[in-house]
Amino acid sequence: MGSPQGSPGRGGLGLLVLFLLLLLSPVRVLAQSCVWYGECGVASGDKRYNCAYDGPPIALPEDGYDVMQELCPGLFFGNVSTCCDVHQLQTLKNNLQLPLQFLSRCPSCFYNLINLFCELTCSPNQSDFLNVTSTIPYYDPILKENKSSITELQYFIGDSFANAMYNACKDVEAPSSNVKALGLLCGKDVKDCNATNWIEYMFSKDNGQTPFSIIPIFSDVPVHGMNPMNNATKGCNESVDDLTAPCSCQDCSIVCGPKPQPPPLPAPWLLFGLDAVYVIMWISYMGFLLIFFALVFGVWCYRRRHFVSEYTPIDSNIAFPVNSHCDNGKITCGERLGERFENGLRMTFTSWGAFCVRNPRPVILFSVVFIAMCCSGFVYIKATTNPVDLWSAPSSQARKEKEYFDTHFGPFFRTEQLIIQAPNSHPHTYSPYPSGADVSFGPPLTKEILHQVLDLQEAIVNITVSFDNETVTLKDICLAPLAPYNSNCTILSVLNYFQNSHSVLDHTIGDEFFTYADYHTHFLYCVRAPASLNDTSLLHDPCLGTFGGPVFPWLVLGGYDDDNYNNATALIITFPVNNYYNDSRKLMKALAWEKEFINFLKNYDNPNLTISFSAERSIEDEINRESNSDIGIVLISYTVMFVYISMALGHIQSCRRLLVDSKISLGIAGILIVLSSVACSIGIFSYFGIPLTLIVIEVIPFLVLAIGVDNIFIMVQTLQRDERLQDETLDKQIGRVLGDVAPSMFLSSFSETVAFFLGTLSTMPAVRTFSLFAGMAVLVDFLLQVTCFVSLLGLDIRRQERNRLDILCCIKSSEETGGVQHSDSILFLFFKNRYSPYLLKDWMRPIVIAVFVGVLSFSTAVMHNVEIGLDQSLSMPDDSYVMDYFSHISKYLHAGPPVYFVLEEGHNYTSLEGQNMVCGGMGCNNDSLVQQVFNAAEIGSYTRIGYAPSSWIDDYFDWVKPQSSCCRVYNTTGQFCNASVTDPSCTHCRPLTQEGKQRPQGKDFMMFLPMFLSDNPNPKCGKGGHAAYSSAVNFINNKSDVGATYFMSYHTVLKTSSDFIDAMKKARIIADNITETMGIKEKNYRVFPYSVFYVFYEQYLTIVHDAVFNLCISLGSIFLVTTVLLGFEVWAAVVVSITIAMIIINMFGVMWLWGISLNAVSLVNLVMSCGIAVEFCSHVTRAFTVSTKGSRVERAEEALSHMGSSVFSGITLTKFGGIVVLAFSKSQIFKIFYFKMYLAMVLLGATHGLIFLPVLLSYIGPSVNKAKTRAAQERTRGTERERLLYF
Repeated sequence: MGSPQGSPGRGGLGLLVLFLLLLLSPVRVLAQSCVWYGECGVASGDKRYNCAYDGPPIALPEDGYDVMQELCPGLFFGNVSTCCDVHQLQTLKNNLQLPLQFLSRCPSCFYNLINLFCELTCSPNQSDFLNVTSTIPYYDPILKENKSSITELQYFIGDSFANAMYNACKDVEAPSSNVKALGLLCGKDVKDCNATNWIEYMFSKDNGQTPFSIIPIFSDVPVHGMNPMNNATKGCNESVDDLTAPCSCQDCSIVCGPKPQPPPLPAPWLLFGLDAVYVIMWISYMGFLLIFFALVFGVWCYRRRHFVSEYTPIDSNIAFPVNSHCDNGKITCGERLGERFENGLRMTFTSWGAFCVRNPRPVILFSVVFIAMCCSGFVYIKATTNPVDLWSAPSSQARKEKEYFDTHFGPFFRTEQLIIQAPNSHPHTYSPYPSGADVSFGPPLTKEILHQVLDLQEAIVNITVSFDNETVTLKDICLAPLAPYNSNCTILSVLNYFQNSHSVLDHTIGDEFFTYADYHTHFLYCVRAPASLNDTSLLHDPCLGTFGGPVFPWLVLGGYDDDNYNNATALIITFPVNNYYNDSRKLMKALAWEKEFINFLKNYDNPNLTISFSAERSIEDEINRESNSDIGIVLISYTVMFVYISMALGHIQSCRRLLVDSKISLGIAGILIVLSSVACSIGIFSYFGIPLTLIVIEVIPFLVLAIGVDNIFIMVQTLQRDERLQDETLDKQIGRVLGDVAPSMFLSSFSETVAFFLGTLSTMPAVRTFSLFAGMAVLVDFLLQVTCFVSLLGLDIRRQERNRLDILCCIKSSEETGGVQHSDSILFLFFKNRYSPYLLKDWMRPIVIAVFVGVLSFSTAVMHNVEIGLDQSLSMPDDSYVMDYFSHISKYLHAGPPVYFVLEEGHNYTSLEGQNMVCGGMGCNNDSLVQQVFNAAEIGSYTRIGYAPSSWIDDYFDWVKPQSSCCRVYNTTGQFCNASVTDPSCTHCRPLTQEGKQRPQGKDFMMFLPMFLSDNPNPKCGKGGHAAYSSAVNFINNKSDVGATYFMSYHTVLKTSSDFIDAMKKARIIADNITETMGIKEKNYRVFPYSVFYVFYEQYLTIVHDAVFNLCISLGSIFLVTTVLLGFEVWAAVVVSITIAMIIINMFGVMWLWGISLNAVSLVNLVMSCGIAVEFCSHVTRAFTVSTKGSRVERAEEALSHMGSSVFSGITLTKFGGIVVLAFSKSQIFKIFYFKMYLAMVLLGATHGLIFLPVLLSYIGPSVNKAKTRAAQERTRGTERERLLYF
C-alpha cells in the first residue's frame, strides 16, 4: 500500500523539483558576472590595463563608497557588489574630468555619458554586453600570481541609447571657446560628429586617454549572444532628479523650440514696379511743367491781345512805374519801416566809410592791434588729433559707454596685425593614416611656409627699440593675460597651435613606411578644439596658446570656405598691445615700438610671402603724412587764388598806366585781412581753451576767402564804376559807395555768422567746432573789411590819383591824368549788354525754370539713396601700405571686431534669481543675457553677432562643482589649491552633497569667484578663468561684491560703413531688449554693448537727423536775418531761402552721382555751402529789392548786371582756379570731399545765383518798395544821377 501510494508522491515531488530547476535556470544564465576586476600592467605612461576576471561581482570596500555614490549612484545599492575596485573608480573619475567640465552644464547629457562609462567600468552585469577579445599575460608582483591584462574588448551598446545620448549632448556649449563642447570631445568637426563616431572616438586607443582598444558595437537586438547595454536615458529637456532642471535653451535646442528667424526685410516702396520716390518726383515734375507752361502760354496770349508790342514784359503792369513820377498806391507801414531801416543802414555805413577814409592811420593801427591781441591767443592753442575727440561728443552715448568700459575693464588693446599669403606655394592634399578622406590644405599651410612665417613672427617678437635711454621690446608692452605667472605675450597666430616652436611644428609620429600623425593631424584637431591641452592624437601636443588662452581659427586663418579652415589662403597674425590712455610714458614706448614694427615690415623681403600689415598708429601716421604731402597742393591752390585776386581787382586803362592802375598791393592787403580773420578766430577761441581741428585749418580759410574776396570785389568794382559827384570829396564818395554796398555785405556776412553760430547746437564735434570757428571768422572778416580795408582802399585811390606806382608807392609815374576816371570792366559790360538781356528774354526764362526744377526733382528723387558713412580707406593716400591691408581685410577676415555686452554695476549675482537672469546653463532663464546673445548669434546674418558669448558665470559654475577637480582648497589654510597639485591636504571647495552640488549663492559665490579668476587652465582643469575672464569681472567693496562685468562675442565680418552702422544698431537693440527682459530698466544699471568702433560710427545713427537739423537751422537763420536786413522784405527772404534750399538739395544729388557719402566731413561742407550760397544769392536779391526800375524783368536785369559780374569774378573765378589745383592731390579725401564737393558747391552756387535766381525774381520777385523809391528820388533830385536813373 505504501509503495503505490508513495510513488505518486515521489513523482509529484520530482516534477516540483524539475519545475523549480526550470525556474532557476534563467537566473543561472543571467547570473551577474564580470569580465574584469582591478588594474594590471602599464599600458603607457600612467595608464594601466584592467585585469581579466570572469567571476561574480565583488563587494566594494567602504573607502570607495563616496566615489561610487558620486559617479555611479545607480550601482550604489545592497552590498555594493561591482566589477571594479577603488583604483578603477578613481581612474574613471580622473578620466571623466574633461567631459565633466564641458558637459555637466547639461545634467541629462552628463547623466547619460556617465551611465555609459559606469556600466562599462563597474556594472555587475558586464558579461552581458562586454566581450574580451584580446589579453596579454601579467605577473602581479604584489600578490605574486599570474593574471591577464585586457588589451581589447567589444562593448555592445544599444543604438537607442547611443542616439539618445548624442541628442542630449549635441547642443551643449563650451562658453569660453565659443564652440560646441562635442568639438572638443568628438575628434571631428561638430558638423561631422554623430553618435557612432563620437563613442568610437572616446573608446579609441588613439585618442590618448584610453589605455586599450574598446570596440563599440551598436545594436538594439542581441548580437552574438550578447545583450547590448540599453539603459534608460534622459533627454536634454528632462530633469535628472528633483533637484536639477532640464538643460538650458543654449545647451538644448528642444527646450528653445524652433530656431529664431530674422524678421523679413521691409518691402521696398514701389509704384508701377519702380522706386516710388522716382515715380512721384517724375509725376510731380511733369505736372509742374504742364501747369507752368500752360500759365506762360496763357499770359503770352493775354499779352498779345492787350499790348501793342510783343516784347512788352509779361509783368510790366504789375511793377510800380517809377519813371511816371506818380504814386500808384498808398505806402504801407511795412514799406515805410523797411525804407527807414534801409536808410539807417545806408547812413551808418556812409558816415563810417567817410570816417575810415579820413582817418586811415588810426583805423589801420587799431585794426592791427586788434588782430595782434586776438592772435596772442595762439600761445594757448591746442589741436585735437585724437580721433575719439574729433568724431564723438563727450556727452554721446558711445563716448560715455567707452569711458565706462575703460574705467572698469581697462582700455581696449592696441592692435598690430599682419595678413600673409604664399603666392609661390600651391595647395596640397593630406591623407590621414590609417584611413579617412583626403584633406586639402591651402597654400600657406605647407610646413615650409609655416616655418618661414614662424621665423618672421619670432623676428617681430625680438624687435627692440630705444626710447629715452631704455630698450623696449614686445614683452614690455604686450598683452600677457597670465602675468606674472606666465609672461608670454598674446599672439593670435596659427603657429600658437604649435606653441610657436619649430620643433613642435616638426613633431611627427610614424615609422619608415607611414606617418601616423604630424602637423596636419594637430592642425585639424586644434581648429576644432582650440582650448584643448592635449590633441588626443598620437602627438598629444597642446592646442592652447602659450599665453594661456585659446586661439580661435576664425581669427588666425583667412580665405577659407564655410568652416573648412584647412582651405585657408591667408594667415592672420595679431599682436595685441596694451593701451595706456593715462600713462603717456608707457604710451610713448608702445608708439616707439610700433614705429620700428612698421619700418621692419616695410623693409622685410621674402619672395615666398606677401604681407599686408597695419599697426595701431598706422592710420594716424598716414593721415599726417598725407596732410604734409598735401600742404604743397593747398599752398599752390591758395597762391593761384591770391594771384588772380591781386590781378583782377585792378582795372588797367592803358599799358602805360599798368603799374598805377593795378591793385596788387590792395589785393594782397585784402587777402591778408581774410587770413587775419581766420587767425583771430583761432586765437579768440584758444583763449577759452577750445581746441581746433584739422578740418578747421583745411576748410575755414577756403570759406572765409570765398566770402571775404566776394565783398572785396563788390566794394572795389562798385567804386570803379561810380562817378564822383560835383564837389564830392574822396571820403564822401567812398562813404556813399560803402553805404550802397555795405548793407548787402552786412546781409550776407551776418546771416552766415548767425547760421554758423547756430550750427554749434549740433552734437557732432566736427560740425560744432567748424561752425564756431567759421562764425567768428566771418564776423571778424566783415568788421575788418568795413574798417581796415576801407581805409586801405582810400589810401590806394589817393595813390592812384597821385600817379604813384602800385607796391612801389614812393615812385611817381610820368604819365599824368586828370585823376581816377570811372570805368566799366569788360566783365561788367558783358553782363550788362549781353548776358543779362539774353538770359531774361521771354523764351529763355521758361526754359531756365524747367531745367532747374528738373534738376531739383532729380536730386530730390535720389537724395535718399546717398550712402551714410566714411570708408576708412578714403582717408589714406593712394600710395599707402595700409591700402593693401584694407583690401585684404574685406577679402580674408572671417570675424569682425569683438563686442562686449556689459552689465553695469548694481546687479546681484549672489542670488539665484540674479544668476538666472544672466547665465546660460541649466536652470537659467530662457531670456537671460547669455541666452539672448546666443539666440542673436543663431541669426548672425541679421543681428551681425557672429558667435555665442563667452560666459564667465557659466564656466564658474562648472569650475566650482564638487564633482570637478578644479575647485580645491588646502584644508589647513583655506588657500586655493590648483588642480595640477598632488597633495592629500587639498579638498573640494564644496561638499559632495545635494546642497553642495547646487550653484553657490551668497557668501559662497563670492568666496570662490576670485579663485576661479586666478586659476590657470591645466590638463586636469581646462576651466580655469584667469586667461579668459580675468578682466571680465570688476570687484567692488574690497572684493566682497561683483561690480560691472562683460560677456564677449564677435561681430560678423564688417566690410562697409553700412555694415558697421548696422552692427552697432542691432547690438544696441539686443542690449536694450536684455535690459527690459531682466526687469532692470527702472533701476540704476543696464546692459549695453561696446566695441572699439562704436565711438566712431555712432554719429551715423543720427547723421540724417543732424544734417536736417543743421541745414534747417542754417536756412531758418538766413531767412530771419535776410528778412530784417532787406528792410523786412519777407518775400525776398523767401525767394533767397528757396534758392539756397535748392542748392543744398542739388548738392545731395551731386553726392549721389559722384558716390560721395554723408558723414561729418560732407556735412561740414553742406553747412559751408549754405554760407557760400548766401554770397551767390543775397547780393543779387538785395540789388533787386533796391532797384527802382519799372518791371521785375528790368530790376532783375539791373541787379544781375551790377552784382552778377562782381559775384562771378569774386567767387566763381577765384574759387574755380583754387579748386582745380586740388584735383592733383594724392589724398582721396581731398579729391572727393574737397575737390568734388567744392567744385559742385561753386558751380551750383554760380548757376543758381546767376541764372536761376534772376529768372525767378523776374517772375515772382517782390514788388517795388514805394517808400524806398520815393526816398531814392529825393536823394538824387537835381543831380545827374536823377537823369540817368529815371529818364
